[in-house]
Parts: sequence; C-alpha cells; structure tokens
Amino acid sequence: MSFTGKYELQSQENFEPFMKALGLPDEKIQKGKDLKSITEIVQDGNKFKITVTTGSKVLHNEFTIGEECEMEMLSGEKVKGLVQMEGNNRLIGTVKGLKSVSELNGDTITHTMTMGDLTYKRVSKRI
Repeated sequence: MSFTGKYELQSQENFEPFMKALGLPDEKIQKGKDLKSITEIVQDGNKFKITVTTGSKVLHNEFTIGEECEMEMLSGEKVKGLVQMEGNNRLIGTVKGLKSVSELNGDTITHTMTMGDLTYKRVSKRI
C-alpha cells in the first residue's frame, strides 16, 4: 500500500494542550487550530518526503525507513529521529520523547502523536 498522495485534515483532538506541551506560544496555537492543513506524501520504496502546509507554515521532512535522520518538529526545532514501518500501512517514528504513529486505511490517514501521557490525534482524507 502506497502512502503517496495529498491529504486534507478532517478532524483533530487535543491540539491545544499538545502544542502547548511542545512549547508553541499561545498566539500560534490559536492561529493554527482552525487553519486548513494539507499533507503531501511522496513514497519511493523506503524513502518518504512529507510536506505539511498549514496556512503559511510549511513543514518538510524526508526520511528512509530504518535510518536515523534529522527532522523538523512542529516548534521549528531540528532533532534526530528514526522511522520504522509496521506491516505495509503503518509508520512509527520516535523523536525526542515523542512517538508518532501514522496509519493508512484506504483513503484515510490517522496520525497519533504521544508525548508522556498526552496524545494528539489528526485524521486526514485523501483529496
């Protein structure tokens, strides 16, 4: 199953408390919570390019399954991370105490990020 495609955010849970825990300022959190978010994924075998555009903010990360890489966090901080694949529809990443799981089911990606006991969930549909 290929992740390649463009996905539009449909719903999200726990956005504000999670972004606050990441250290984003309140004004950015308030601006970002209602903005349309588009995620574009290009998968070439084990290589991924992911671009998330939320309003005027663009977050771009590239990685290869099983290889350590540098990733940009939502806060803008660059950190070392590692992404593994489980089955053919699940990506699991770990960066700086944050666990990220992206699961593709048909045309829907459910992305769950967990930090400590706080979980942020995004559901996006292919467009």
